[in-house]
Order: sequence, then C-alpha cells, then structure tokens
Amino acid sequence: MDSIDRSMLRLLQDDATLSNAALGEKLSLSVTPCWRRRKHLEDQGVVTGYQANIDRRAIGLDLLAFVHIRINIHSDKTADNFEAVVRSRPEVLSCHKVTGDADYILQVVASDLDAYGDFIERVLRKQTGVASIQSSVALREVKFSSKFPIPDES
Repeated sequence: MDSIDRSMLRLLQDDATLSNAALGEKLSLSVTPCWRRRKHLEDQGVVTGYQANIDRRAIGLDLLAFVHIRINIHSDKTADNFEAVVRSRPEVLSCHKVTGDADYILQVVASDLDAYGDFIERVLRKQTGVASIQSSVALREVKFSSKFPIPDES
C-alpha cells in the first residue's frame, strides 16, 4: 500500500460518495487508475463496504449501552451459539471477545430503557452460559467515529 492508497482511504472515510472522477481529481489521478486502485483496495478486503452515517437519535434510538457479559460455560458450542445470536441482533452494534472481568463487551442501542430492559430479558438472559450481565448506559456521547487513523508510509 503506497501513499496514494493511504490518501484514498482517508478521503473515502471522509466521504464514501466521492465518484472516481472526484476522487481522482483530489489524488491527481485520472479516472481509470483511480478506479483500479479503489477496486484493488476493495478486492483485497481493505475497503469492506460503504454506508451512510446516521444520527441514532434522529431515528429514535436514544439509549446507548455498553454491556459486559460473563460466560460460565467455556465451550466452543456455547461461544458459537452466543456469538451467532449477537450477530443476528440489529440492536447490537458491536461485540468484542475481551480479556479481563468480562468475556464479551457489546455496544447496544434501544429506543429507551424499557426497550433495552426487554432486550436484556428476552435475548441476553436466555442464552446458555451467561453468568452475568453488567450494563453501563451512556449519559453523553463525547466522541463517536468509525474512521480509522491511516498511518503514513514507514
């Protein structure tokens, strides 16, 4: 990956709607080489998709929670089943298997505390092996970004 690819990634993170012509202009490339580089980044799995960033509150998702899950049955089947359920739930924005006191940390959205409580009771508590669920509800969002810092060439 060279400096042009890195610059392309930075530009696409800022605005994925840029056409190849607009992107090429910003990178001092003609359309065809720009398209080839973009396609190569996609084919290599560096760019995995494009999406619009949406204000969750504008669509009624006022609650954001970080959920620490501890599992008491440590088997591949238990983990696979739990992870499959989590992947299938649209309320779960992210799930990470972690070290420390929790086995998993989830980022979950809901319309309100009642809807969140319902998700905990209907979905998480019913999973085999879940020993404890600890929630931290976000009071205020200080920073949110899905942009990665693209390092310069070394």
